[in-house]
Amino acid sequence: MSAPYELGITVGRFQTFHNGHRDIIRQALRICSRVGVFIGSADESLTFMNPFSYEIRRGFFEKVFGGAVEVFPLSDIGVGNTAAWGEYVLGSAEARFGRLPDLVFSGKEQRRLSWFSGEKGRGIAELSIPKTVEISATAMREFLASGDRASWERYTDPALHGDFEMLRETVLLSYGNRKTSSI
Repeated sequence: MSAPYELGITVGRFQTFHNGHRDIIRQALRICSRVGVFIGSADESLTFMNPFSYEIRRGFFEKVFGGAVEVFPLSDIGVGNTAAWGEYVLGSAEARFGRLPDLVFSGKEQRRLSWFSGEKGRGIAELSIPKTVEISATAMREFLASGDRASWERYTDPALHGDFEMLRETVLLSYGNRKTSSI
């Protein structure tokens, strides 16, 4: 049986990756032949909002999903949560895959409603996947900063458990840097 969608994409900062993210990707893998993940704020790291480099975040996906998802960097362009951002995301997908996606999937967030209302977004299905885990990346960074390994592991795929100390050190290095170009 073939998947209902050939190509599905999502975009997120994944600062840091948690089981809610994992569950969204797993659901997308069930309904899409190919899954593309665009890691936003790819050009920023070691800041309070974006402590982890693109390479570290790409590594989350490699450790959890192997080669099942295709991961790409996505730089900020300073327009915020607008249709211009959605056009940029879709243009990036078109450049990477040679075509527009059939599906854009994401966690259910109000701010995403206007992203794909532009010209490129017409005819592309959107799927908001309800949360399966009540956790945020902000809370995950707080677990790391405080050294609360048990809470962090509770919401983290076991494939990442060995990264706790490295991620904690990165968060602690980043906490004093409140500068960000992320919107």
